[in-house]
Amino acid sequence: MEITTIDAPDHERVVEFKDAASGLSGFVAIHSTQLGPAAGGVRMRTYGHPSEALDDALRLSRGMTYKNAAADLPLGGGKAVIIGDPNADKTPRLLQAFGRVVQSLGGRYWTAEDMGMTPADMAQIGTETEYVAGLPDGPFASGDPSPVTARGIFNAIRITARHRFGSGDLSGKTVSVQGLGHVGEHLCALLHDAGAKLVITDIDAGQTARLGDRFAAQAVAPDAIYAAEADIFAPCAIGGILNETSIPLLKVSAVAGGANNQLATDADAQRLHDRGILYAPDFVANGGGIVNVATEILKIRDREAWVGQRLEALERTMDRILTRAKVDGVSPHAVAESIVEEKLHPQAA
Repeated sequence: MEITTIDAPDHERVVEFKDAASGLSGFVAIHSTQLGPAAGGVRMRTYGHPSEALDDALRLSRGMTYKNAAADLPLGGGKAVIIGDPNADKTPRLLQAFGRVVQSLGGRYWTAEDMGMTPADMAQIGTETEYVAGLPDGPFASGDPSPVTARGIFNAIRITARHRFGSGDLSGKTVSVQGLGHVGEHLCALLHDAGAKLVITDIDAGQTARLGDRFAAQAVAPDAIYAAEADIFAPCAIGGILNETSIPLLKVSAVAGGANNQLATDADAQRLHDRGILYAPDFVANGGGIVNVATEILKIRDREAWVGQRLEALERTMDRILTRAKVDGVSPHAVAESIVEEKLHPQAA
């Protein structure tokens, strides 16, 4: 196993790991431990170049610092990426090797489930480290965080609808959903039950067709989702999809979804604002997952009640952000970041 520290000025520690015996390679980025140990999932996906994986880890870990702070959790921000196809390259040996990487960081980073990972994978990782959450069983096991993540996003969509349309009632509203993985599927079910009409897409055409039938949704090709006519766009796939190319195509009044790092750059928040599209900051909207995981890290006994209270707190935070943004006439993204900075640096506020 080779574990090499990489210089990253805005992060506390970043390591690259390689294990020839298992085929493991990737990065762990610890952005901040100011509020507590860095917590954030590990995702496994293919990348065109290792530099893309590193960039993903750096952006995602910073996002976790903001997400955990916004949720008032005593946790910092970190993230790990494993380079490879989870459907072809993931093995128990590879996962166990990653567990040793996490253990080597001495508790500064807690890992959990993210894209390409399952609770069963967390169990494999947990054979080599104590700093893992999202386990399928155990005294404080939190399992799959997707349902709670989806609940939080659904709440954020309702609040955004109230601010944009005057009512949080989604009956008859059209929501376009990009990404139909665990979170996206749960979200579609909640939206469908609330009476919303759905426009959906995923890179897996079979999944798109299946959920199209299940929810009587309009299925479109992945690239067509940006120009789909809807009231609210809910990105639930990869990040960076709101950019100078996609934003001009949008035919929606608001964006509220579960993907991390939806904005390619901070300037894209202003682009949305200039177009009159209300943006619900992603690191607040999708905080339900880490809230669920935190119950395991923090060893919370009454998990259901605690999660419910934290989801309500996230709703209040989102409402506060959107209210202040309207009063100040600025992008909600700028307001959300300023609120988190106040928590991270109270002496400067």
